[in-house]
Amino acid sequence: QRDVYTLSAKGIVENVLKGYNGTIFAYGQTGTGKTFTIDGDPEDEDDPAKRGVTPQAFWHIFDHVNAHKEHKEYLIRASHLEIYNEEIRDLLGRDPRARLDLKESPDTGVYVKDLSTYVVKDVKQIDHIIAIGKRNRTTGATLMNIKSSRSHSIFTITVEQSETIEGKDLIRVGKLHLVDLAGSERQGKAGTSFDRLKEAARINLSLTALGMVITSLVDGKAHIPYRDSRLTRLLQDSLGGNAHTVMIATISPADVNYEESASTLRYASQARKIENRPRINEDPKDAMLRELHAEIARLKSQLETQEGPSVLPPNDFLAERERLQEERDRMETELELHRQQLEREREEREGTTRKLRMLEEQLISGDEPAKPKSTPASSRDKTSLSKQLEMKKKEMDKLSRKCIAIQDEAAAAHEEFLREQEKLLSHIG
Repeated sequence: QRDVYTLSAKGIVENVLKGYNGTIFAYGQTGTGKTFTIDGDPEDEDDPAKRGVTPQAFWHIFDHVNAHKEHKEYLIRASHLEIYNEEIRDLLGRDPRARLDLKESPDTGVYVKDLSTYVVKDVKQIDHIIAIGKRNRTTGATLMNIKSSRSHSIFTITVEQSETIEGKDLIRVGKLHLVDLAGSERQGKAGTSFDRLKEAARINLSLTALGMVITSLVDGKAHIPYRDSRLTRLLQDSLGGNAHTVMIATISPADVNYEESASTLRYASQARKIENRPRINEDPKDAMLRELHAEIARLKSQLETQEGPSVLPPNDFLAERERLQEERDRMETELELHRQQLEREREEREGTTRKLRMLEEQLISGDEPAKPKSTPASSRDKTSLSKQLEMKKKEMDKLSRKCIAIQDEAAAAHEEFLREQEKLLSHIG
């Protein structure tokens, strides 16, 4: 395993640390050791001789980061996905069986929407992340492999680095794709049926699409069929694009698998002829370090523009914040009480208005509210109704003035609340 890493993967990882993109494929017949080559022996991960390409790459990256962190800033991120039956799944997401969409943008190229990405600070954290991804990956038993991978797996490590050169911050971003392809298989030898057979058909179709892309690139065709498969679409940059790429071909030593072994070697021989155009990813727009630097600069600017009296010692600041919070809660309570009182006054005023309208109608028609309609209203009754109407109008005017006063008081309280809120925000800012 050490020799495999040194000869095939070490150079790719070194270039990723310089800001290039890199991809390491493992391709071959099912049961020939692709997953072992990429991941190593899960039963003996502590033995360096049995570590696969992935764990050795982790140690390589973090050894480099620890050796250069005094002069550079680093941000390491990781993501893990699988392509199962042409569906993209997030192996680190809350629902590992949820289907994700493939998108493309002018700035970032092809990407998976809503794919989980985690910041990692050491080998232990990234080992934990990849263990979660392995646990969620789809596997199944066949006659050739009891734990056959039924999906293509892509583990991506993004290395962002920032250094100051001649007073200017220079950001570089390298991406390392570790690709464990599901193995090609024949139904007769693998003994697949039902779901396993459907999976095998999808796997072989995507590998055929990968082969067509390789052939088209080698032949120099104008149209490259990247869109024929999710796998080739995701790895478009790795095949004839902006990346250093290595394909590790795994073959079986058994003579009964001679045809498959010969096919794998022809496949790898074709892939060797592809010419990629790698370049250092300097100052990319989607660098997370750029966003962090911008946020730090904004916070520093806020601190520099703060006036002396508004900056409080830590203890005084906490006490002032608690006082303002209590004042805010008190004012919100008062505003709610004012609102409830206004609502009661409004309902009372509407009731008075309805009574006034009824009295006016009675006065105009000459009816008496307490006597039968057949009895004619006397002059004295009409005078009494007029007095009642005047009293109700005065009462309504009084209620209106009271409502206006309460509204003015509520508006003043609201303005005071806004002023206190601005003070609180200025102290916190």
